[in-house]
Amino acid sequence: MSGVCVIEQQRAENNPAIPKHIAIIMDGNGRWAQQRGKTRVVGHKNGVESVRAVVSTARKQGVKALTLFAFSSENWQRPEKEVSVLMDLFMYVLTREVKKLHKNNIRFQVIGDVSRFSDKLINKINEAEKLTKNNNDMVLSIAANYGGRWDITHAAKQLAQKVSDGELSVDDITEQSFDQQTSLAGLPELDLLIRTGGDYRISNFLLWQAAYAEFYFTEVLWPDFQEKELLNAMACFDQRERRFGQTGEQVKRSE
Repeated sequence: MSGVCVIEQQRAENNPAIPKHIAIIMDGNGRWAQQRGKTRVVGHKNGVESVRAVVSTARKQGVKALTLFAFSSENWQRPEKEVSVLMDLFMYVLTREVKKLHKNNIRFQVIGDVSRFSDKLINKINEAEKLTKNNNDMVLSIAANYGGRWDITHAAKQLAQKVSDGELSVDDITEQSFDQQTSLAGLPELDLLIRTGGDYRISNFLLWQAAYAEFYFTEVLWPDFQEKELLNAMACFDQRERRFGQTGEQVKRSE
């Protein structure tokens, strides 16, 4: 699904299908900055404004879970200065924004292997998760040092350990029990996966969770992705016929 779609206005206004869980690959910060003759770091800082806009819009629209890809396990290969700035920016956002999330009844969590982060950042993450753990309006998950293959491997190791400890038998391993060991266990199924910045790939993001998600790709660079762009993506989602292996006729009969 691309960033351009024909929206049936009457349907979109009268009975819109709201995705319960949206995930976004926030791509294009560096190119946005370079187009303006600025450093990539400037793009990352401007991208924070888009995070604020998307979180606010998603909550207002009734989305129950929003997952943002902030830093992949492959991003450590970027220039050391850029990685350092990203870590500092992560700390800054945690310090400044978490109280606002808490005030708006949003639960915050970080998914990924945080062990590579500094003790200071890990402590800040733990504080944020503890402060907001009982909030239930929406769950905001930030994927940091995250990779979809890592997520699947980690879940497999967790199940293997349970079998080794005698807590489970091999026959107890199902799609459901596997899902419960993944990073987004307990959240609604992923409905809509958005990627900004013009690339048409999911870059090792939510490989397990995206099995039946609708994809939306847009040329808009992340710092320019604001309320209007998210609403357009959600309107396009509303036009999709989600069959989950059935035929279109079967879906229509069940409506």
